[in-house]
Amino acid sequence: MPSVTASPRLSEIRAYLGLDSGLVSRLLRSLEDEGLIEVRADQADARKRNVTLTEAGEAEFTAYETLSNERAKATLSRHARADALLAAMDLVASSFGRDRVALVETDPRSAEARYCLGEYYAELAQRFERGFDVTLSADPDAAMMIRPRGAFLVAFSDDMPVGCVGLKGTCAEYAEVKRLWVAPAARGLGLAWKLMERVEAIARELGVPALRLDTNRALPEAIAMYRKSGWTEIERFNDDPYPDFFFEKRM
Repeated sequence: MPSVTASPRLSEIRAYLGLDSGLVSRLLRSLEDEGLIEVRADQADARKRNVTLTEAGEAEFTAYETLSNERAKATLSRHARADALLAAMDLVASSFGRDRVALVETDPRSAEARYCLGEYYAELAQRFERGFDVTLSADPDAAMMIRPRGAFLVAFSDDMPVGCVGLKGTCAEYAEVKRLWVAPAARGLGLAWKLMERVEAIARELGVPALRLDTNRALPEAIAMYRKSGWTEIERFNDDPYPDFFFEKRM
């Protein structure tokens, strides 16, 4: 959803809610009359209007958020399997919002990127036979996944990070696709394919002649996806201690 603190444009609100312009205008006019919002012309484009919460609006929004959080907390506290309930809610939310997932290029050191990477590393530690320690991998800080040599993408669903992938500018001959991860609640929606398609497009934009990647046998779903999407299995090309399979794709 457009952030309430970022002065979203009227068009963004209308598109997100799927409402016609007349209804949105009436709703916003009502909120203006109550002194909860301000609607102003965009400084960069006077034809567009931005919406901002007033001080009273911020207070009202905070009150509703607090009430909502308290009720949610009370509901979860009464459930015998709170974690399972939350996971189910995330799955439903991701399924309904699949058409609104945004792929955003960001700094791999950003809070959202670090969250995705942390979840990814934790999952690998559970699934790999010998666990997983990112410090044993090349470029553990993802410093090479920044333009002009590489890039890092985070997938957002309603401002929540639900996936990521990195393009590591390894050398002039090829770049590597690294850190592909999708949150469990967002799996089965084709997000991994979308992330791979976008990172390949960025590689072409950067003039990368070939892409390579590696993966572990504990990730059969990833192996199957690479084989189905035109990647060719090759010999080992690095000394990373974790991968069992190596792939390449010419651009």
